[in-house]
Amino acid sequence: RGYLEPGAANTAPGTFFQFERLGYFIADCRDHAAAQPVFNRIVTLRDVWAQRPAP
Repeated sequence: RGYLEPGAANTAPGTFFQFERLGYFIADCRDHAAAQPVFNRIVTLRDVWAQRPAP
């Protein structure tokens, strides 16, 4: 679960989004509805902070 702008809930199924610091998502073609939006992650973003050694 998460929070998003109201306009994203009213988008057409199949629309692509980038959610900050999470990845790229697509509005589900079968289950997406304005009352209960469903987004599927298609690409994750790289986490470069996890790879840096501690000082």
